[in-house]
Amino acid sequence: MNRLLARWNIDPYLLLLVSTVALASVLPARGIWADVAGGVADVGIALLFFLHGAKLSREAIIDGAKAWKLHLTTMSLTFVLFPVIGLGVQAIPGLDPTLTMGVLFLTLLPSTVQSSIAFTAIAGGNVAAAVCSASFSNLAGIFVTPLLTALLITGQQGGGFSTDPVIAISVQLLLPFLAGHFLRPWIGDFVTRNKKVLGYVDRGSILLVVYTAFGAAVLEGLWSRVTLGELGLIAGISLAILAVVMISATLVGKILGFSREDRIVLLFCGSKKSLATGVPLAGVLFAQAQVGAVILPLMFFHQIQLMVCAVLARRFAAQAEAEAEA
Repeated sequence: MNRLLARWNIDPYLLLLVSTVALASVLPARGIWADVAGGVADVGIALLFFLHGAKLSREAIIDGAKAWKLHLTTMSLTFVLFPVIGLGVQAIPGLDPTLTMGVLFLTLLPSTVQSSIAFTAIAGGNVAAAVCSASFSNLAGIFVTPLLTALLITGQQGGGFSTDPVIAISVQLLLPFLAGHFLRPWIGDFVTRNKKVLGYVDRGSILLVVYTAFGAAVLEGLWSRVTLGELGLIAGISLAILAVVMISATLVGKILGFSREDRIVLLFCGSKKSLATGVPLAGVLFAQAQVGAVILPLMFFHQIQLMVCAVLARRFAAQAEAEAEA
């Protein structure tokens, strides 16, 4: 089974996500159980960000600041080019408005951390720069994504800008993140030694949020509004967005004169969107009944980016080997 998944570049975690969506569609949490599941999910998300804070070293922040040109370019792809594309997609007719909002929301998210670094390493890129760039993106996303969401999505739905999401983000996500970071001198070694075990906390928390979010959306009639054709269109749009950003990253990297290693960082860190950050942020920024539909495009994009980047990383590695032998 694992060989088959690896052959098709399918993330096993995606199967867990799909199974969670199926479970929520058949057995959504109702009544008091919905409140209990939501409370447990909130605690899990706070713990997730606490651990993210504990993983980020101050040395990485200082060292990463030296490659400011690369990081600013990566951030521009993540928080400027992506949202511009998202606004263009939003104008496409025929999609359910909530799903269209989900496509725009995914373009406002920060980059991934683990997979961006892993693909950069496989491709022979600048791993240290990838660590810094991806970490900076996630840290900035805690502030930038809620702001962009308020300006481009929730603020456009009436009521103008609200400070409620800012307060919710600060309490549920930012404070745990800062607490974990400041406690790093005491718990950093433990987090590093148990990285694999604690990874289950990350993924388990996301699964809980997905279950509660999709359960609420199903009870609001999600699957009666979304057609298979719309799901296929979302997959196609996700692939098109990824292609545009990757082509742009390649061209910009060459124009700015980045080295091959730094262009690889720009390609993989600048073209990715974080499911791990997007799911909890959606849970804070949107009404519970909306979250399931909002994160649906993100789940499609997540798997597509992993498959495409896996192929590209191996191709870069093969090219490097061929050049070394020549």
